[in-house]
Amino acid sequence: MDASLVRGASLVAFAYFLGSIPFGILVTRLIDRSVDLRTVGSGNIGATNVARAVGKSGGILTLILDAGKGIFALTLVPLFVEGRIAMWFVLVGAAVLLGHVFPVFMSFRGGKGVATALGIVLFLSPVAAFLLLVLFSLVVYFTRYVSLASLCAALALPPIMALLATSRHYVTLSLGMTFLVFYTHRENIRRLLAGRERKIGAPEREAPPGDPPP
Repeated sequence: MDASLVRGASLVAFAYFLGSIPFGILVTRLIDRSVDLRTVGSGNIGATNVARAVGKSGGILTLILDAGKGIFALTLVPLFVEGRIAMWFVLVGAAVLLGHVFPVFMSFRGGKGVATALGIVLFLSPVAAFLLLVLFSLVVYFTRYVSLASLCAALALPPIMALLATSRHYVTLSLGMTFLVFYTHRENIRRLLAGRERKIGAPEREAPPGDPPP
């Protein structure tokens, strides 16, 4: 068997386990060991809920670490494989993102994938990442909905990558990332449509019976 293929497959496996590291929980415990992130706010392990649980600094650190998963994993690709680099970028990127969303260390219940997807896009196309961040910021500024901003950025990702990407494989990956972000935000979409999604800075409210946490 081709040694490069074995190294590539090993890197894909490594990327999945790297993605599975729950940095949100680790950061929250580092700041306040009494807080169980899974019982605060939405119960999600991502940066937004970390900021809600232990403050903005914790949320920013989680964002950096989760985005760093994608960047670090893709940085290793040229060091381990030869030929068809774009294909391996896609496979490793998909693995680290799936690890974050479906982490083996947390019974396959992880984050929503936005920060890790950002890290992947930032590595593959910094210009695309910049445009998506501008769009995200504008939506947050005018609506104060982080979830809506994430969905808008995810929806814009494939056409932006189609214009800027150096490989068609990256467009395929972007389509998969968009689908995954919409899947992980399905409860947010329901709350947005019902007018029950929580805005940035809005006070906590007691959810009616059967209403999922904001």
